[in-house]
Amino acid sequence: MRILITAGPTREYLDDVRYLSNASTGRMGYALAVAAKAAGHEVTLVHGPTTHEMPAVDKVVAVTSAQEMFDAVTAEFPRCDALIACAAVSDYRPKQRSSGKIKREAAETLTLELVQNPDIVREMAARRRPGQIVIGFALESAEGEKAAQEKLVRKGLDAIVLNAPSVIGAAETEITIFRAGQKSGETVRGSKDEAARRIVTLAEELAKH
Repeated sequence: MRILITAGPTREYLDDVRYLSNASTGRMGYALAVAAKAAGHEVTLVHGPTTHEMPAVDKVVAVTSAQEMFDAVTAEFPRCDALIACAAVSDYRPKQRSSGKIKREAAETLTLELVQNPDIVREMAARRRPGQIVIGFALESAEGEKAAQEKLVRKGLDAIVLNAPSVIGAAETEITIFRAGQKSGETVRGSKDEAARRIVTLAEELAKH
């Protein structure tokens, strides 16, 4: 299979120095890339800013912003058999980016106007050809199972992986996998490497059906 994986955070710059982002380290996405390559698949990794050692895969595309990740995934998606969208993509970006550095002395308060970024996994699911697999991730802090299942249906995914904020950057994780058309999920506990291997196996299982 040709597997496309997204990993890490995105950064949405307010000016040339400051940005909006999140705490994602890319660890899970990189583990997925290693697991997919070890299973014999052709792997393309699109990743945001991280400090982890780059896994040895077939193609790597480094991006910074959500729009750059959207463009990179859009370019790579047509030739992949499965997309595993693990990246923690910023939902919003500043409506306007300031040039240079915003000075502290410029104002007592600063109001940011934000606009939505593209929903990468939803857009790819809408564009997929027959037989193409799309697996998304849901990071939820409350009513996680309900939110993940709603996202699975709303975005038209084949499966979704639920995890919690507490696993960001950690070596161990607990995930729950929900497949389209199934009410109950499968829980996997252990290292992120173990979870990654299960998710790659899931992609293989979905491709067979």
